[in-house]
Amino acid sequence: MKVQVVIPLCYTCHQMIRRSKKRDNGLDTLLILDGETFGMNTHGCWVKFEAHEVDVTESVPHGISYSLTLHSKDGKRIFGMDNAHAAEDGRNNYKARVVVFDHLHPEGKKNSRPYKFESVDKLISDFWRRVDKRIKELYE
Repeated sequence: MKVQVVIPLCYTCHQMIRRSKKRDNGLDTLLILDGETFGMNTHGCWVKFEAHEVDVTESVPHGISYSLTLHSKDGKRIFGMDNAHAAEDGRNNYKARVVVFDHLHPEGKKNSRPYKFESVDKLISDFWRRVDKRIKELYE
């Protein structure tokens, strides 16, 4: 007869094991970009990346806290994508009942809109696509 030994895991170990099974391959790329700024050579604009791992929670199921922002040459944020707070979907005077933390700020700091996070690679791709769109809206 075999005896199975069950060893309780601490919460942090459990989170690491859980995260490693579902780890997004693009996560390391985003973490490497943390703190980086890049000049756009377009009207003096620049982008900034901030990202770090956090515990997996209901509001942050992918286990990453991020802020990807586009700034004008004077430093004003003119577009951003982040998950620092719950998104407020105020379109049509309706506040969404589902709390979504992944969101974008299409006009800088005000007015957030929910963003459907699917993967880090898609997040970065969507960010660059929207940066190009925002620069065209403002400067062309």
